[in-house]
Amino acid sequence: MSKHYILIRFYQFLSLLMLLNFQTAFSQVIETTQLMIIDESKSTIHTRFTPPKGFFWAKELSGSFGEYLVNFPLYPPSFPVRNFNAVPIEKQNNHVAILKIDVGEKDLQQCADAWIRLYSEYLWSQKRFEEIGFEFTSGQFFAWNDFKRGVRTKELNNRVSFHMTGKIDDSYENFRKYLNIIFRYAGTISLNKESFSVLQNKQIKTGDFLIKPGSPGHSVIIVGVAINSSGKKLYLLAESFMPAQDIHVLRNPLNSNISPWYELDVNAPKTVTAKYIFSPTSIKRFHALK
Repeated sequence: MSKHYILIRFYQFLSLLMLLNFQTAFSQVIETTQLMIIDESKSTIHTRFTPPKGFFWAKELSGSFGEYLVNFPLYPPSFPVRNFNAVPIEKQNNHVAILKIDVGEKDLQQCADAWIRLYSEYLWSQKRFEEIGFEFTSGQFFAWNDFKRGVRTKELNNRVSFHMTGKIDDSYENFRKYLNIIFRYAGTISLNKESFSVLQNKQIKTGDFLIKPGSPGHSVIIVGVAINSSGKKLYLLAESFMPAQDIHVLRNPLNSNISPWYELDVNAPKTVTAKYIFSPTSIKRFHALK
């Protein structure tokens, strides 16, 4: 066999090897390309956040609280989390989006109050006014229908009583005044009493909340659910905090691969969120949402 023939075969083998390496490198580039998880050009929870690979948005019932939440409008991505004085809070690295809803002008709309605000606004949008009502931490129930007819609260020696003023007002502005009363006298303790535990992971849905009752306690809201073909779920979480501040969707500090989505387990000894550790894990649902 001539040296010329051997040299030709060597160059043919070298060319084939280079081609295979190029194809391998090219295929690796294709495989590691992923869809954008957060599309900052979109303006609702459902459209801005893409579930991780293999997951898709869970279908929400038409007209449900869950549907209301996933379609909730968001501020532009550069918008900061502000407190009730409209001043940006110090730490701006725990959130990925801010719900487009006011926080009020007083230090009232905090953690559990954020859930109460969203659920009340949902009922108002559905014109289900007779369903708007919550318990105080004291156990006293106060309905919007009573407030709009003129019933007001009076506090004496740390006890709340009710009295009639005769001032009838069913305006939205008056509704916001009613909610401020609820925020003042309700909280994680009362919301915890007015809800029941979700006992199985497959039962967790949008609108449920993690809660630790106390003074202070804390609560975060599930504002979106993604699911894969085997039934595994991931969740978007939102919260307000102390002092009262814009309701914001949380970053996942422990799993950047799926952030801002979270894994939740009703049996977990603790659940770590961006700004709070729930220990033990307690996922609950308001009694009216059975």
